[in-house]
Amino acid sequence: MKSLLLPAAVLVAVVPAAPAFAQTEPSNTASGVPTTPAEPPTTSNSPFMISGSAALVSQYRFRGISQSDNKPVVQGSFTLAHRSGFYASVWGSSANANDAVNIGGTEIDVYGGYSHGLGQSGVTVDAGVYGYLYPGSRRAVGISENYYELYASLARSLGPVTAKAGVYWAPSQSYFRRFDTATRYNLYEYAELGTALPGIPLLLHAHVGHSGGGFDYAGHDYVDYTLGASAKWKALTADLSLVGTNLSRHDTSAADLALGTHDFHRSAKPVLVGSLTASF
Repeated sequence: MKSLLLPAAVLVAVVPAAPAFAQTEPSNTASGVPTTPAEPPTTSNSPFMISGSAALVSQYRFRGISQSDNKPVVQGSFTLAHRSGFYASVWGSSANANDAVNIGGTEIDVYGGYSHGLGQSGVTVDAGVYGYLYPGSRRAVGISENYYELYASLARSLGPVTAKAGVYWAPSQSYFRRFDTATRYNLYEYAELGTALPGIPLLLHAHVGHSGGGFDYAGHDYVDYTLGASAKWKALTADLSLVGTNLSRHDTSAADLALGTHDFHRSAKPVLVGSLTASF
C-alpha cells in the first residue's frame, strides 16, 4: 500500500493466472491484493519452486488510488515457494517521482507467509507479513515511508466461481507517528470473485475493498473496487480492468490541501487499467 503523506487530516488467487499490478498486492493485482504463490508441482523432485513475472501496466493503482501519477510503470516479482505451503516473495514497481502519494518513485515489497488447504473442505487459508519499502522517500521528503501489514485470507471454489475474502492489518508502528496520523493503525477488508468463461480463454474477476484508519484519504474511510477480464496465452496474460473508489472531489480536496496539489481527485476516480504480464 502507498503512504498518504496527510498529516492529522486527512485468491490462492481469486482469478488463476491473474497479472501482477500491487500490494496488488502486493504480488499485486489491480485491486492491490497480493496473489498467493502457486503450490510447487508434486511431480518435481525438489520441494521448492521458483517463479517470477514481469509486467507493463498503463498505471499503478493500489486499493483504487494511483501510485504513478496516472502514468505507465514496469513491475516485476520473484517468488520462492515450498511444497509445505511456506513462501517468500519480492515485488517491485517503478513510479513517478512527482506523484503526490508515492514520493520517491520506487516501491519494493517483501512478504512471506503460509498457505494451506483445509482437508476436504475446499477452503484454502493464507496468512503472512507484508513489508512496503520506499527507497527514495527519505531523500525526497526527509522521512522514511516504510511500513508493514499482517494479512490473512480464506478462498474456496464454488462451482465455476472462486471466492476469496481477507484482511490486512497495519498495527501501530513508527509510520503513523512519523506522519502524525489521527489513527495509529489501519484495517483493510476485501472480497473477490473470479470465474473462467467456458470455451474461451477469458477470466472475469471482481474486487471490492474497504480501508479505515491511518491510511484514510480525506480523513475518513473509503471503498475501492475493480471489475476486469484477463486472457492468457502461453506465458503471457493480458488484463483490462475498471478500477476506482467512492471518493468524491469534495473528499479529495483535503488531500489537495495537505499535499499542495490541485488534481488529487484524478488519482482516485474510475479509470481503465491495462497490463501485459509475462510469467516464468
